[in-house]
Amino acid sequence: MIGVIEDKELGQLIVRVNPRARRLTFRTKPDAIYVTVPPGTTNKEIQNAIESLRHRLRAAQQRLPRHKKIDLDFRIDTPFFKLSVVTGQRDKFLAHSELGEMKIICPPTANFDDEGLQEWLRKVIEEALRRNAKIILPPRLYMLSNKHNLPYNKVKINSSRGRWGSCSTKKDINLSYFLVLLPQDLIDYVLLHELCHTREMNHSDRFWDLLNSVTDNKAFELRNELKKYKTDF
Repeated sequence: MIGVIEDKELGQLIVRVNPRARRLTFRTKPDAIYVTVPPGTTNKEIQNAIESLRHRLRAAQQRLPRHKKIDLDFRIDTPFFKLSVVTGQRDKFLAHSELGEMKIICPPTANFDDEGLQEWLRKVIEEALRRNAKIILPPRLYMLSNKHNLPYNKVKINSSRGRWGSCSTKKDINLSYFLVLLPQDLIDYVLLHELCHTREMNHSDRFWDLLNSVTDNKAFELRNELKKYKTDF
């Protein structure tokens, strides 16, 4: 990975080097634009490509699916996180959050079509997800690491919408806080996936053999099941 480019119009562009790439490719996702480049590509070449494709990249971002509106009909009901939005009698918003559950109490006059309110509500919910993830995920990762003798260095919780987790060459594991919206078996699958990368840093046959051995030979079944979910709400 070369790094991250912050563009005032396009937002975050994540640049990665792929030895097999023959040209620059751009993939627009909700969390960022992912740029794959061949080895030896210069920053100037990347910037020139961004400028030449700027109009198309912006158009691609506008075609991305919009977030579901958060209103009184909005619910999250998953094993580790439940959310409800209700109307209260007071003229201000209140958010009650505890482990695994959150209730947002809204004024009777709340305008859920207001973009500013939607942005605030998403931030409140995401912060609750982050707090829950920091409590739930690290102990589970530690337990699975000890159980299968797959040691790691440290773990961080992030807001990634592009991937559920990642593992660096230093055996540092990053986990998206959206993981807490998954069923238990899929959470464990993602954690084990990243732990297996501490031993096998690619997706070779040896990696899948290892992951299969720690998932009761269900690695591919769980991988397919995970595709039904997204890093968002």
